[in-house]
Amino acid sequence: MIGYVTIGVSNMEQAKNFYTTLLAPLGASVLMDAGRIAFIGKDMASPMLAVCIPHNEQAPAPGNGNMLAIGPGSKEKVDEFYHKAIELGASCEGEPGQRIPDMFYGAYVRDTDGNKLCFYQFG
Repeated sequence: MIGYVTIGVSNMEQAKNFYTTLLAPLGASVLMDAGRIAFIGKDMASPMLAVCIPHNEQAPAPGNGNMLAIGPGSKEKVDEFYHKAIELGASCEGEPGQRIPDMFYGAYVRDTDGNKLCFYQFG
């Protein structure tokens, strides 16, 4: 159902490096690069993440309440992705841990432009 999600960034090279390095274990790479926008994912038929310089050329601004959630496949992978994001320059918004007993394990970061990410595992 979701084709792609777009987030605004201030530095395309930094954003492409952050997200391709972070998401490489899930098989993601830059699939299409059009200069001010790049699509990152497994293939063009699967959901993708687009990073872009805003069309109006104003500073990117993360939305209040907006968040990109990534399910890497296990609690251990949630931990790995959280630590990798921090290593790549993200800031902590909530260390890995059980949020809802026996239902939701998650970790939260903000990328270098302030976009909020969640790494999660249900169950």
